[in-house]
Amino acid sequence: MRAIRVLPAGIWDPSRQVDQVSLTFELRHRRRIALTTDTGAALLLDLAQTQHLRDGDGLETDAGGIVRVAALAEPLLELTAPEPTALVRLAWHLGNRHLPVQMLPGALRIRPDHVIADMARQLGAATRAVSAPFDPETGAYAGGHHHHHD
Repeated sequence: MRAIRVLPAGIWDPSRQVDQVSLTFELRHRRRIALTTDTGAALLLDLAQTQHLRDGDGLETDAGGIVRVAALAEPLLELTAPEPTALVRLAWHLGNRHLPVQMLPGALRIRPDHVIADMARQLGAATRAVSAPFDPETGAYAGGHHHHHD
């Protein structure tokens, strides 16, 4: 199978689903890669440009079927703070280090990193190891940023 287009979660018809592919965060940000679906079928992701695939997105195949994207759970570090301003301060420090960060209500998730965990605790955060799908913010320019000049 060859996947040629990404259909965002919630807008594609589930009756068209022919398979599912379960992927880590690293494998969900690609343009072209050979994958294996959950049923063992070969799948070539062949997009015009790199895209970030999210849990529930559909990969439309050249045959018209859809392969659902499932985000795999991964080892992560969840960071919480005693008050909102402390969490915002922590988010600033993580962003300043250009780390991928997933934002949740009252918590931040990052990949495990003992140096960053120590920094977070010094800033008053609590750290907890979790296993969950990782879907960090893609950034303000992820969808392609265009400057419009008159």
